[in-house]
Amino acid sequence: MRCVVFGATGYIGGRLVPELLRAGHTVRAVARNPVKLRDVPWRDRVEVVAADVSDAESVAGAVDGQEIVYYLVHALNRRDFVRLDRESARTVGEAAAKAGVGRIIYLGGITPDGEELSKHLASRAEVGEILLGSGVPTIVLRAAIILGSGSASFEMLRYLTERLPAMITPRWVHNRVQPIAVRDVLHYLVHAAALPAGLNRGFDIGGPDVLTYLQMMRRYAVVSGLPRRAMFPVPVLTPWLSAQWVNLVTPVPRSIAVPLIESLVHEVVCHEHDIVRHIPDPDGGLTHYERAIELALTRIRNSDVPTRWSDASADPQPLDPEWSGGSLYEDVRERHTSADAVTLWKVIESIGGEHGWYSFPLAWSVRGWIDRLAGGAGLRRGRRDPRYLHTGEALDWWRVETLDRPNLLRLKAEMRVPGRAWLELSAEPAEGGGATYRQRAVFEPHGLAGHLYWKGISPFHDVVFGGMARNITGAAEGEG
Repeated sequence: MRCVVFGATGYIGGRLVPELLRAGHTVRAVARNPVKLRDVPWRDRVEVVAADVSDAESVAGAVDGQEIVYYLVHALNRRDFVRLDRESARTVGEAAAKAGVGRIIYLGGITPDGEELSKHLASRAEVGEILLGSGVPTIVLRAAIILGSGSASFEMLRYLTERLPAMITPRWVHNRVQPIAVRDVLHYLVHAAALPAGLNRGFDIGGPDVLTYLQMMRRYAVVSGLPRRAMFPVPVLTPWLSAQWVNLVTPVPRSIAVPLIESLVHEVVCHEHDIVRHIPDPDGGLTHYERAIELALTRIRNSDVPTRWSDASADPQPLDPEWSGGSLYEDVRERHTSADAVTLWKVIESIGGEHGWYSFPLAWSVRGWIDRLAGGAGLRRGRRDPRYLHTGEALDWWRVETLDRPNLLRLKAEMRVPGRAWLELSAEPAEGGGATYRQRAVFEPHGLAGHLYWKGISPFHDVVFGGMARNITGAAEGEG
């Protein structure tokens, strides 16, 4: 069958595409930024198209000539995700109906009966209802926590358990959850393409174990060889406060942790297993909790994590850390400039060396001397050409990792720091004239020293990184 996958750059979508190919389907992978699919191993076996689910024209082009639409998109990390997800679902549903698509397949969340739902669960349920009412036969698969290397839920579970031998726990850790292994989710998604024409309904999907979150953490500790974790429940730790703690201890940011934890306030257990009437369980049965944890940890130890929850970000990402569960700290700046994108790019590509770093020269100089005293490169390497860079060349204490002229420059730090660091600078034309400058500093800490290092330099970010953004855009306007 001809399948189009919305969300191909995301955690589930990036794993679903190769499974569909193995099953003999033809796949069209949709991404807002197709460059993000440039290096995936299956790139040459699929058709990649650029489309945004909020843009009706691009969605119409993406679904044209397709038989199956996989809708695996949500805007969870946006404050207005409820509105965005609602409007996007309507756009995709209407386009699929006009194009004569035979089926839509959507992955949502299990919702408890008779309770006021969290914004996250309510939104996922609303999207499912919109697609079911689109006029196109739709299958909504509803899952609770998905267990797999790199999933947001698994990262939360993993870091809370591994980093905290003892913790104060909120009441929601005693709520029951029915997790499901990512391999079983993919099994249902792939086989849903062959369900009878006209079938239009939702199905709960879950693994064979029903556990509390507390039991999940304790069983995780056993599987991973950790000592028993001490838990001290308190009644006053709200979901919001819990999310702040998750943000501090795990790689999952507050923007995602808050809606996930608000959903854990509910018990999310399958109401039915009707799916088995249409799709048999995988060979050997559904994956038990302990086995799902073992499989995820094995992938992490082998640096074999095909996708991560952060892959869905619309922002350009540095290469995943070798230890794929690593935290990533970020400092992101964005400014509009009246200079055009070509002029802005010229300033970006000339950064470093004799032109400097457009920010608090004394701070850069001191940091360079400290690095040299520690045996690092410092700022002594300069650059080969004052105007043009080349992929792989040294640039002061950085090395050019990615050069996508005239849009993106990604530098990897070679200074002595307790972790790995990148700096991304990008330019793109802005609607109405001028250009948008985007700057993103990324740090992957190694151990406690890495976390302390980032926290220690954070107070200076406004001076260093804020000044860089202002001065680069100012230099571009001066040249214009």
